[in-house]
Amino acid sequence: MGDMTLSLPIAPEANELLARSPLALLLGMVLDQQVPMEKAFSSPYVLTQRLGHEPDARELAGYAPEGLVELFAQPPALHRFPKAMAARVQEVCRVLVERYDGDPAGLWSDVTDGRELLRRVGELPGFGKQKAQIFVALLGKRFGVTPDGWREAAGGYGHAEAYRSVADVTDPESLRRVREYKQRMKAEAKAAKG
Repeated sequence: MGDMTLSLPIAPEANELLARSPLALLLGMVLDQQVPMEKAFSSPYVLTQRLGHEPDARELAGYAPEGLVELFAQPPALHRFPKAMAARVQEVCRVLVERYDGDPAGLWSDVTDGRELLRRVGELPGFGKQKAQIFVALLGKRFGVTPDGWREAAGGYGHAEAYRSVADVTDPESLRRVREYKQRMKAEAKAAKG
C-alpha cells in the first residue's frame, strides 16, 4: 500500500471496501455530514453487512424506501439522521442509474478536465460546492483520478500540502491535523458570527 490510499481509523474491511467499490466511496461522502468522518465512511461497510452483499446503485435506487430506512435506522444507526440519509442515498443512486447506467465510476471515467468532474459531482443530490470539491480532491489524491485541472477544481482541498478534509487522511497523524483544521474553522466561523 502506497501513501495514495485512503486510510481511516475504521475496520480494515471497511477501508478495503472503500478502496475497491466506487459506490461505497461515494456513499461515504454522501453520509459525511453532521457525523465524524470515520462513522460516515464505515457505514457503507455496515450497510453491506446488513444487506448480506455489496450493494449496487440499481439495487439501492429501486429499494423500498421504508426498507432502506429500516436498514439505516437499525442500531447502531448508519447516521444521526437515518431517515433523511436513506432518502439521500436513494436519490444519489437514482441519478447514477439515470445518467451513468448505474456505474458510479461513470462520474469520472470519461471526464475531460477537473471542471467537468466538479460539475458532475456537484449535480448529485446533496453535493454543494464544498462537498463536491472535497470529493474531487479525494478522487485525485487517493484514487488516482487526476483529469487536467483537478487540483484547481478542488480549490483549497486540492493543494498537495493541505490537511483540510478526508482527502488528506492517510494515517493517524494526518487525521489529527485535519481534525485540528476543522475545529479551527468552526471556531473562526463562530467568532465571525460574534
